[in-house]
Amino acid sequence: MTDQRDPTGTPTVLDELRWRGLIQDTTDAVELGAQLTRPTTFYVGFDPTAPSLHVGHLVQVVTARRLQQAGHRPLLLVGGATGQIGDPKEGGERNLNPPEVVASWVDRIRGQLAPFVSFDGPAAALAVNNLDWTSPMSVVEFLRDVGKHFPVNRMLAREVVRARLDSGISFTEFSYQLLQANDFFELHRRYGCALQFGGSDQWGNITAGVDYVRRRGAGPVHAFTTPLVTRADGTKFGKTEGGAVWLDAALTSPYAFYQFWVNVDDRDIGRYLRYFSFRDRDEIESLEQESAARPAARAAQRALAQELTTLVHGAPEAAQAMAASQALFGRGSLEELSPETLQAALREAGLVTVRGEVPAVAVLLKESGLVGSLNEARRAIAEGGAYVNNQRVVDVDAAVPTEALLHGRFLVLRRGKRTFAGVELAR
Repeated sequence: MTDQRDPTGTPTVLDELRWRGLIQDTTDAVELGAQLTRPTTFYVGFDPTAPSLHVGHLVQVVTARRLQQAGHRPLLLVGGATGQIGDPKEGGERNLNPPEVVASWVDRIRGQLAPFVSFDGPAAALAVNNLDWTSPMSVVEFLRDVGKHFPVNRMLAREVVRARLDSGISFTEFSYQLLQANDFFELHRRYGCALQFGGSDQWGNITAGVDYVRRRGAGPVHAFTTPLVTRADGTKFGKTEGGAVWLDAALTSPYAFYQFWVNVDDRDIGRYLRYFSFRDRDEIESLEQESAARPAARAAQRALAQELTTLVHGAPEAAQAMAASQALFGRGSLEELSPETLQAALREAGLVTVRGEVPAVAVLLKESGLVGSLNEARRAIAEGGAYVNNQRVVDVDAAVPTEALLHGRFLVLRRGKRTFAGVELAR
C-alpha cells in the first residue's frame, strides 16, 4: 500500500502508524489518509469494567497521543453506559457491576488517561462519557431511533455472537453494538468527530458505528484498528504470575511496572518499541541493533521501561524504580530507596515477615526460601555467596544488628549475583 503523503511530500501520521505496525484494519485507506492530512477530531473508547486500565490498553492510549501530537483532537470516551453492559465475550455472560461502582471507575480511569494527552491548545483533548447521551433516552426512543438501523442478520454474523448462540447470549450483551455505534453518531453530531479507532477485536463494533452514522445521513466518517498485542511465546500480553499489569500504582507498583518492561522477551522488544515508544525511527532501530548485538545488556528493554514508567507514573517514580533495579543487585545504594519503593521491590522478589528479634542470617536465608536448609545456608555463607543489604556475610553464625535494618524494618538478602529476597520486621 502506498504512503498517503501531505502536499509537501512529507510522510503523514498514517505513514508513521504503519511503520510502527499499528494499523490492522481500516475503512477506505485513501479517504482515511486524505482525512488525516487536515486536523481531525477522533475518539477512542475505554469501558470501565475494572478500577484501572492495564498495559493492554496502552496501545490505544499512546496512539491517541501520537494523533494529537500530529495536530488531531482526541475525544477520550470512558463508557459510563457501555461499562454497565459489557461487550460480549466468547467465554460467557459478563457480571454486571452496580452503576455506582462503574461511576467510580469512570472517574479513576479518566484520571489515568489525563497524563497522556494535552487538554490545552487548538487540538485540546476532551474527556466524554456516553452515559450523558444514553441515560436520557427512553427504551422506545432507543428502539425507534437506533435499533431500526441495525439488521439482525448482520449482528448475528459477528464472530463472538455466533460463538455464543449455542450457549446463549442475553439481549443485553447482544445490544452492546448498538450502544457503541450510537456513541460515534453522537460524537459526530456534537463535536464533529470523524474518526474512531480501537483494538482489532473491536472492528465489528467500529464498522457498525461507521455504517450507522451513514444510515443517519451524517458523515463521512472513518475508522481503523490497531493489532492485538501478543507475546512471542504465545502467552497473553500484560499478564504476570500475579495477574494483570495495571496502570494504577495501588494495583501494580511503579517498580513492578518497570520490571515488567525490563523482562520483555528479546523476540518482542523491537515490536514493542515501535508500538509504545515515542523515540524516532533512528533511535528505535539503533536500540534494536544494540539489543541484537548485546542481548544480555537489555538496553532496549531498559530504555522502554524508563520511558513508559515515566509516562505512566512520572519521572520521580521512574527514577526510584530504576534505582531499585540497580540497588537490589548490588549496583546502587539501598539506603537511597524510599520505603514504598523498597517494599514494592521486595514484594516482587518475595517478602517474608518476622516478628520479635531478628533471627541469624542463616535462619533468614532458609525462611526466605533462598536456600532449602540451614546446612545449605551455612555453606552459602562459608563459600562467600550470601549477602545482607549488599554486604557479604562471612560468619556462618552471624546475627543482624538492629541498625542494619533499612528504614528501621527491611533487610535485603541475596544469594549469589541475582537471587534475592526481602525480610520485613513486624513490630
